[in-house]
Amino acid sequence: MTTSKGEGDVKEPVNEQAVANLYGTMRSEISQLHTKITELEMEVSEHSLVVGAIQPLDPSRRCYRMIGGVLVERTIKEVLPAVQRNKAGLEEVISRLNEALERKKKEMVDFEAKYKIRIRKP
Repeated sequence: MTTSKGEGDVKEPVNEQAVANLYGTMRSEISQLHTKITELEMEVSEHSLVVGAIQPLDPSRRCYRMIGGVLVERTIKEVLPAVQRNKAGLEEVISRLNEALERKKKEMVDFEAKYKIRIRKP
């Protein structure tokens, strides 16, 4: 017997220890998603600061951009669209991760209800 929500064939846990292990794995995955979302939100914030700093400047002015660990000299006219594209891409990834996080949270709530799991507060 298998129950799965897009995760391949996940077998029903056979005992309390297996349930606890699976629950711990789910909590860990949710924690990892939170961490990644926070990290990407910080990057979006940095991109916003850069856009705000260079947007009012002369488009022909030189600026420097780090690409793959190499500092390259470009003009603001070349860099600004790239930074804005990167920011938009990061926001899209954050949106997808938030959707995945909500799915995981719902999955965990269903799991808690199914196996009557309650967390004791210290």
